[in-house]
Amino acid sequence: MATLLFTALGSLFGGPIAGALGALVGRQLDRAIIGTPGREGPRLKELSVTTSSYGTPIPRVHGRMRVPGTIIWATDLVEHRDKQGGGKGKPSYTTYSYSASLAVALSSRPLQGIGRIWADGNLLRGAAGDMKAGGEIRFYNGFGDQPVDPLLVAAEGAGECPAYRGLSYVVFEDLQLGDFGNRIPALTFEVFTSEGELTVSSLLDGVIDDVSGNLPLEGVEGISCEGPLADLLGQMDAVFPLDCDVSGDRLSLGREGASPVRALSDATISVADDAFGAQQGFSRKRLPQPSSRPEILRYYDVDRDYQPGLQRAPGRPAAGQPATIDLPVAIAAGNARSLISRTAQRAGWARQSLSWRTAELDPAIAPGSLVTIPGEPGVWRVEEWEWRESGLELGLWRAPAIAPALVGGDSGRLNPPLDQPVGETILQAFELPWDGNGPGDSPLLYAAVSSPAAGWPGAALFADQGDGQLQPLGASGRTRATIGEVLGVLSPSSPHVFDRNSQIEVRLASPTMALSSADARALAFGANRALLCSEIVQFAGAVSLGNGHWRLSGFLRGRGGTEAVIAGHGVNERFVLLDGTQVPLDPGIVGDLAGVTIAALGLGESQPVISQIACRGITRRPLSPVHPRMASDGSGGLVLRWTRRARGAWGWPDGVDLPLNEETESYQVVYESAGVALAAWTVFEPRIEIAASLLASLVEASPAGNFAVRQQGRHGLSEPLLFAATA
Repeated sequence: MATLLFTALGSLFGGPIAGALGALVGRQLDRAIIGTPGREGPRLKELSVTTSSYGTPIPRVHGRMRVPGTIIWATDLVEHRDKQGGGKGKPSYTTYSYSASLAVALSSRPLQGIGRIWADGNLLRGAAGDMKAGGEIRFYNGFGDQPVDPLLVAAEGAGECPAYRGLSYVVFEDLQLGDFGNRIPALTFEVFTSEGELTVSSLLDGVIDDVSGNLPLEGVEGISCEGPLADLLGQMDAVFPLDCDVSGDRLSLGREGASPVRALSDATISVADDAFGAQQGFSRKRLPQPSSRPEILRYYDVDRDYQPGLQRAPGRPAAGQPATIDLPVAIAAGNARSLISRTAQRAGWARQSLSWRTAELDPAIAPGSLVTIPGEPGVWRVEEWEWRESGLELGLWRAPAIAPALVGGDSGRLNPPLDQPVGETILQAFELPWDGNGPGDSPLLYAAVSSPAAGWPGAALFADQGDGQLQPLGASGRTRATIGEVLGVLSPSSPHVFDRNSQIEVRLASPTMALSSADARALAFGANRALLCSEIVQFAGAVSLGNGHWRLSGFLRGRGGTEAVIAGHGVNERFVLLDGTQVPLDPGIVGDLAGVTIAALGLGESQPVISQIACRGITRRPLSPVHPRMASDGSGGLVLRWTRRARGAWGWPDGVDLPLNEETESYQVVYESAGVALAAWTVFEPRIEIAASLLASLVEASPAGNFAVRQQGRHGLSEPLLFAATA
């Protein structure tokens, strides 16, 4: 407040220079009145990120912590080019992606393992060990027998690459950088050591010999030491008071207040003029209330993904500015609040001191010993002693009587990144009928790619033409197709009427996927189209049965010219909702060879998932004729008539004749029996006349034969329209 007041007055009367001088005077006055905030230990850092600076200390990690690591080796970015398209007159395009390989040092002492890895704040590796981006990761625990990494050897040479024994590190090989802006992301690592309960001796292990200190650090789950060990012990002493004993042949560290309490004899009166306590043999002193008492503890909160947390001591705040203790430990919020509560209590107790003179020499009483004094309550600590002619003079401080701090703590709110499993990839490739857009000469190939896991990152798609080579088709993206399995068999029905009787139960790949019902108007505009094996249907009713199970009813069958397979359904067929989430495939890469399959390889698979292409050829195949009409020609012969259909012309907006959508109108008429053609004709109009004599010979050769009419297109024949041999 004084700073603001003196700054305003100085600026008002003397301009900017006087304002600056006024601010300086005001700050001095504020410090004199309020005091300055205290701090013990170096300031606790926010979560830092991976660096590659020379001279950066690599921490010694105990327990479990989250560390940034230091890049000790890396390659340049590797560019990957993926050219797609360009077939059948279509323009080609090239996509670029980048990857990098790097080694990151984590700890200068051995680790047991690593847990989660964060990249730019998002999870790169989940708690289950699943990578969320492409690439391989190898972990080296830092023991003395760890081998050399093969990637580093290949890059640097067998005689030039160290094994980094004694250093725990990880190696990323071909880490895909597309999700990170094609750069190496800021990495942090959750690491673990094999230690159980952390003790003071575990901090000294491998650093100081001939020391004992099996003092447990209650509640502490991890410690990161980046500087001198003495600095760390000084920070720990603020909340875990230590007793140091050097009377033996080795350094011994123990808990303050754990030594046995011994009784002092009565005080000895000195006759010296300058001696203290001339009449009593002791003198008492009480220090003033400290201007800054430790009441705030900053730490790494294990319940907030090791982000820095802060806890205050409970109770009424002391006068003056509270001091802050920065402790580089991973601890829960409740334990942290208990620590700062006990620390604040100790600071309040340690304000009474006594100077005591005794004529008895007890070898067991030395600096650090706990004693009781005749006529004085409580326990006192020997801080110093001096041998004088008048006796042994002891400097005593009141030892705090710390009650258990039964207080709770709250970590606060955390919005962690979702750690969803990568999940397996589910794939169904198929071809769809021509929709009337474009020339209609290229197959409309799609892949429905999905996964049970909501965090599925997508998969890479490939075409396998049977030669053992996988041709890349691009990435599927993260959008999951609604895909599942039909439980039971869909019964046959007419494609000409609304099927109100059939019902099927569908089990979707994930319970989070959903279906919806549709009315007649929505069905007319193409809603709720689905692929069941090789038949395209529409459904009106969808009722959830729970846990991803749905009952579908009210069907329109044989949509898109698939009426020929209505009666061919089996059990456990694939269900794919045709809702636009499918991935288009480049027909120029897939090709026209029979037996071509589509493969998908996601992060959750060690081997690609393979799918046959359902409805193969349906895009360019003409639709079968309809409305068969057969009549006698009056002389014993037959006249066969039919109505053609046009692929891509699914509506009838003008009510007149449909476009042909083929080069010429022609039909193949075959008289066949048991799949064997006995006679064949090619006609160029939707009718044919069969003479009586020819009809008689055909019937005589095969009474059970049928006439089959197929429309001829640029790329093949339609499904047959069947006529009986007799009218």
